[in-house]
Amino acid sequence: MAVHVSEWHAAPFDLGEETVFAIGDVHGCSDELATLLGKIAATAGPLHGRKRLVYLGDLIDRGPSSLGVLRQWAEPASARGVDQVDRLMGNHEQLLMLAMAGGPHAPKAEMMWLSEAMVGSVALGEIRSAAGDPQGQARPELFQAALGEQALELFRTMRSHVAVGNAIFVHGGLDPAQDASDCLARPWQDFTDARWAWVHGEFLRWQGGFGGKIVVHGHTPPHLHFQLTGQQDPHALAFDRLGLDGGTTRTGIVTAAQIETGRFRILRAGKV
Repeated sequence: MAVHVSEWHAAPFDLGEETVFAIGDVHGCSDELATLLGKIAATAGPLHGRKRLVYLGDLIDRGPSSLGVLRQWAEPASARGVDQVDRLMGNHEQLLMLAMAGGPHAPKAEMMWLSEAMVGSVALGEIRSAAGDPQGQARPELFQAALGEQALELFRTMRSHVAVGNAIFVHGGLDPAQDASDCLARPWQDFTDARWAWVHGEFLRWQGGFGGKIVVHGHTPPHLHFQLTGQQDPHALAFDRLGLDGGTTRTGIVTAAQIETGRFRILRAGKV
């Protein structure tokens, strides 16, 4: 397994002296994530200025080891050669959070999470096995038994987005029909009304910009990205959007970007 690093691309990012490594959807591809994180740590080491790692969400489900991914995801910044880690929520994590939290959306969210489309049943099986409870329900106690109290707290405190300079990092994107601040402020408890976790076509077809911001996102894999935009390279900066979903379980690739003021490059881990 290897990491392919693209050439640098000029881009109007303005992050000051900070470097951001943003990782797109992982979906249980633990080995690919480990390879990618090793490359990020080696790359970050010699760099000057502040270094940040951003997970764009959808760490879990579909792939072979959601728990292996979450254990790496929960590790501190120092383990990754960076100064800060930002953990953002994807729609898959949102579904599990809604199921664990109870409340009016819990039954539908849990049903969606365990469906053939989301394949949360694989992650639940892993959690049950690690917790030693083969019949356990998707509840905080089961999650904590499998991964520990610290991982549960990190899971509970995932954010919708993070802004660095003129870049907004978010899982799904922005709904152009909503004010950007209002869109990003919607709590995850609002289920699919939290459009930052779910938006696809409205966001990717929009060509009117985002108020001078560049949106770095995951959520839309290459085959769907092409259907919606016709864009041959799903990881090219276009119309102030940079997509980092590598398709993971379909392609075997976990994708990230190294972003600096004035430029970015793409890192792709797997059997590229």
